Amino acid sequence: MEAFGGLIVLIFGFGIFLFWVWALIDILKSDFKDSINKLIWLLVVFFLYGFGALLYYFIGRKQKA
Repeated sequence: MEAFGGLIVLIFGFGIFLFWVWALIDILKSDFKDSINKLIWLLVVFFLYGFGALLYYFIGRKQKA
């Protein structure tokens, strides 16, 4: 049963990692209304990892040009 729990944690962690990578790529490919916002969102997502990606998903995507 321990192996199953470890597998669940591994899959969940990999999902968060993919979400984080998607957020970084989306920020780099997008144009923002203000150029400083791109840098700020890059830093937020990079340093806050999964939480930063969630913030970008719900708040930052609306700031794109």
